[in-house]
Amino acid sequence: MNNQSIDIQIKKTYLDSSSVEQFITNDEAGGIVLFIGTVRKFTQQKEVVRLEFEAYEPMAIKEMTKIAQHILDHFPAKKVAIHHRVGVLAIGGIAVIIGVSCPHRKDAFDACQYAIDTLKETVPIWKKEIFTDGEVWVAAHP
Repeated sequence: MNNQSIDIQIKKTYLDSSSVEQFITNDEAGGIVLFIGTVRKFTQQKEVVRLEFEAYEPMAIKEMTKIAQHILDHFPAKKVAIHHRVGVLAIGGIAVIIGVSCPHRKDAFDACQYAIDTLKETVPIWKKEIFTDGEVWVAAHP
């Protein structure tokens, strides 16, 4: 989904932080915050081989749009982008990018924090963590 102030995407290919930054950049915004969530090598001292993300895309897009709209309605945000990856991701791969632009930095940080926390609680995206000694399906939180 893409309109003048919101850009929501679920992609099976590489996520590009520069395209998110370009979308959220606005002449009225003095604060631009990008959160980039990547695949880390260890989870709770277990070595990760890769992650696999799945989403119920129609509902995920709807919920991600609700998050972005809430930010526009409750923060002085100018633009919001939320991009999430599905499929297989290697160590270092980008799983999620959230970008928010606001007139001031504190609001941009707070809005971005709200977006990632709410995404993890409400959006139907699941990840399978594949370790060197097994695998487990979990909700998409740390």
